[in-house]
Amino acid sequence: MGIAHAGSSAIVVDDTDGQVITAVNPDEAAHPASLAKMMTLYLTFQAVQNGTLKMDQDLPVSSWAASKAPTKLDLRNGQTISVEDCVLGMITKSANDAATVVAEGMGGTESHFVEMMNAQAQLLGMSSTRFANASGLPDPEDTTTARDMSKLAMALYHDFPQYSHYFATKEFMFRGRLVRGHNNLMDKYPGMDGLKTGYTNAAGFNLASTATKDGRRLFSVVLGGRTAATRDRLMARLLDDGFDNQETPAELVAQVGTVPAAAKGARRSAAKSTAVADATPASRRHHRRSKADAVAARSTATCSKKKAVTCPAPKATARKVASVGSSPDK
Repeated sequence: MGIAHAGSSAIVVDDTDGQVITAVNPDEAAHPASLAKMMTLYLTFQAVQNGTLKMDQDLPVSSWAASKAPTKLDLRNGQTISVEDCVLGMITKSANDAATVVAEGMGGTESHFVEMMNAQAQLLGMSSTRFANASGLPDPEDTTTARDMSKLAMALYHDFPQYSHYFATKEFMFRGRLVRGHNNLMDKYPGMDGLKTGYTNAAGFNLASTATKDGRRLFSVVLGGRTAATRDRLMARLLDDGFDNQETPAELVAQVGTVPAAAKGARRSAAKSTAVADATPASRRHHRRSKADAVAARSTATCSKKKAVTCPAPKATARKVASVGSSPDK
């Protein structure tokens, strides 16, 4: 596995036959950020399915879990929390403390659970992925690709269809307070019913999505977005094109992860914020090709439009992993 970068990559897969409709830098090493929680959820669903865990089972909160950096459910050492609330907390708020609770509940320690994560990744054919923790909090050893994340997303729906409805959760009540989710695009893209957002300074803005139209389901992954808004616009475009059986121009994917020189200072400032920008409206007439998109699509100077094309590395690649405190996981 290569060194992970915060460049842009994307993939769209048709669930019906496994056809890859669009693939741009699909095997480029990247940090998963909170998309790592999809594997934590996979192992959780697996344990519930085989009877090792129960959704209504209470798990203890350790000091290690309670100490995790935001975002979190603000769990306290000595408390307990149900497996189902951990699942909902991971899917909506991307709660790092909840991820650690289930990791310790299944693995005894988070480090042993990580071994379970990596073993399962190999079984799923995620040959370019290595998880370093249960939540996706910054770690230089945490590495994946868009292709591997699409395999994991599809496995979650294929192997545990009885639990797939959890990924459509936008909010839930937890101990008397409403916990809202980060996946703003799910509110605005017709037919989208999951999966998971992710953000750290090192990773950029990541998103794994699935949507249905006329009985057909697509899975798509975007890694290394410059902002949540540009990431969401690209995801909407990828899905639109996918349902139209068209490849999305590689140039558009490259632009999402490219940081103009004038914006670098703003990026560093924005990286300290825990807020995720609003998603682009999902109405086709709003997120279909803009004039800027059309100009980029006509350009042949940067990327080929062939499947699995590798775009030139964005200018702002190889971001160093920042401290946990300044890298809120989204």
